[in-house]
Amino acid sequence: MNRYPGWEQRAVSARDVVSHLESHQKVFIHGAAATPTTLLDAMVERTDLEGVELFHLHLGGPCRFSEAKYQQAFIPNPLFTDEGLRKPVEEGRAFFVPVFLSDIPALFETRRIPLDVALVSLSPPDEHGLCTLGTSIDAAKAATEHAMIVLAEINEQLPRTYGATVVPFDRVTAFVHTDRPLHEAHGSAIGNVENQIGEHIARLVEDGSTLQMGIGAIPNAVLSRLGHKNDLGVHTEMFSDLLVPLIERGVVTNRYKNVHRGRTVTSFVSGSRKLFDFVHDNQLVEFHPCDRTNDTALIRQNPRVVAVNAAIEIDLTGQVCADSIGHSIYSGIGGQMDFIRGAALSEGGKAIIALPSTARNGQVSRIVATLKPGAGVVTTRGHVQYVATEYGIVDLHGLNLKRRAEALISIAHPDFRAELAREVREIRHFDVGGWGPGADGQGPN
Repeated sequence: MNRYPGWEQRAVSARDVVSHLESHQKVFIHGAAATPTTLLDAMVERTDLEGVELFHLHLGGPCRFSEAKYQQAFIPNPLFTDEGLRKPVEEGRAFFVPVFLSDIPALFETRRIPLDVALVSLSPPDEHGLCTLGTSIDAAKAATEHAMIVLAEINEQLPRTYGATVVPFDRVTAFVHTDRPLHEAHGSAIGNVENQIGEHIARLVEDGSTLQMGIGAIPNAVLSRLGHKNDLGVHTEMFSDLLVPLIERGVVTNRYKNVHRGRTVTSFVSGSRKLFDFVHDNQLVEFHPCDRTNDTALIRQNPRVVAVNAAIEIDLTGQVCADSIGHSIYSGIGGQMDFIRGAALSEGGKAIIALPSTARNGQVSRIVATLKPGAGVVTTRGHVQYVATEYGIVDLHGLNLKRRAEALISIAHPDFRAELAREVREIRHFDVGGWGPGADGQGPN
């Protein structure tokens, strides 16, 4: 690749880059594989900063700024809470922002959150002086456009990507030049439970469907079972490694999509070096900001959208908790509602909530009569459609509360079915078929 003349000579040390930060500023941090760790490490070495507000989605690598010893210097405001921020949020040192993923760019554009600085990773500039945001566009594009200054780690190993990914080199106030591996994410092992859930969901995927799949064992179990499908499309907020073989084998063609036809569309990717190499300089993969990938009005235009999203627990009316365990924030709203609604409105679409039937090694049912106190309802009972566990998949759309309870109990773990029936009888004053008084808990005949 031809390079922008003389750009390397303008590089400075990471310490000099973060010298532009000032106390009480509002700072965006680029996330996932593209987390600018070199700059974050230099930032926490500053001893003169106070009250710097940090805004970010999920981050890769260590989040040193969230340690208790830095709480006077940095105030994290995760827009999605990952493993590194759960404890700080729980302890009141970080402050979760509940927001739809599709709404985040507008927070910066309207200056509802008036960013002073964007800390980002960039690919090296091409001959036109254009860098890209590489593997994570999401809200980073809006941040680079609306922050007062842009501070960058220009990393030789960050893929050059297509779509709405460009950041002009001249937009960068200061940068450090690095050549280091990106943060990789290796999904959880696919166990027997995930395989069973994946089997149920894969049967719902028709030829010509448009997929939204996240990362994790259940989405991977689904993807591993789609090799015999034809002409699938992808319009998603993110994808991981197991989508790549489907594209390479011609299972994913994007032929029948109505939005970005012929292109796999995503907002960010999370996975291994093989995935990063696949998206590098690949014109058939387009990265767009999350207010486009997650725009319900666009999602619904594609045919037979199959959206698969996770849950922590679901109650017998269909309320889906996906961001917290009781009062404890676990993740975030993310794009679940964007795609649940978009898929439901798509012609032939299927919005699917997928979860194992139990937690804590089978000790706790994740299908419950009543959500835990403080649990966050991400998908309402009015929006929920399909729900899948290892025991089957049910469609709740249009069902009354009695039939919903019957359907959900039928896919709960057998050990908890009779108990759930008793609880719903106490709350709703009706018996659910097959689990009434004297039933054996094994479901209807």
